[in-house]
Amino acid sequence: MLFFLVLVQPGMWLRRDPVHHVLAAAQLLLFASIMPSIMPTDLPYAADAEVSLSYDELEVLRLQYQKELAQSHVTVQTKFNYAWGLVKSPVREHQVEGVRLLQDIYRTEPTRRRECLYYLALGYYKMGNYADAKSFNDILLDKEPTNLQAQSLASLVEQAVTREGYVGMALAGGMAALGTVVIAGLIRRAVRK
Repeated sequence: MLFFLVLVQPGMWLRRDPVHHVLAAAQLLLFASIMPSIMPTDLPYAADAEVSLSYDELEVLRLQYQKELAQSHVTVQTKFNYAWGLVKSPVREHQVEGVRLLQDIYRTEPTRRRECLYYLALGYYKMGNYADAKSFNDILLDKEPTNLQAQSLASLVEQAVTREGYVGMALAGGMAALGTVVIAGLIRRAVRK
């Protein structure tokens, strides 16, 4: 007979037979729900920035932000939610506005700086501004060197910079080859005359 261990409470393991797999699944869900308190990392991975909100979801955030703006009191959470929704958008103007709002939160809300560092880095990464993405992410990694999301983003930024470098080298090589062909053609034409 097969046996496996399941977590009932942190630090307490019980042996169960396969018949109790439903109970085990529920206990694992409980474990997953308490994981944030064990491993405090509430930042999304970079891939989450690629998943856009629907038009309706972004519109809800926009309307809430504009409502609070009209009342001359925008809560930090409303501004943050709207900024993150904009950063996730595939529309470049939305991303730029989202980064601008995040920068404003970063400047004015010291308690939200940690979060903003990562989201700013993600925003800049998504816009292709790898230097700023690296800069903000490096600040976060200096404060939290074991932050898995920041480490993952650092790797993605490095890959993008490398890829961009290869494209740049290919373009430079292509331009050099084209220049050589043009010069050779001019020399050949001058020799024939």
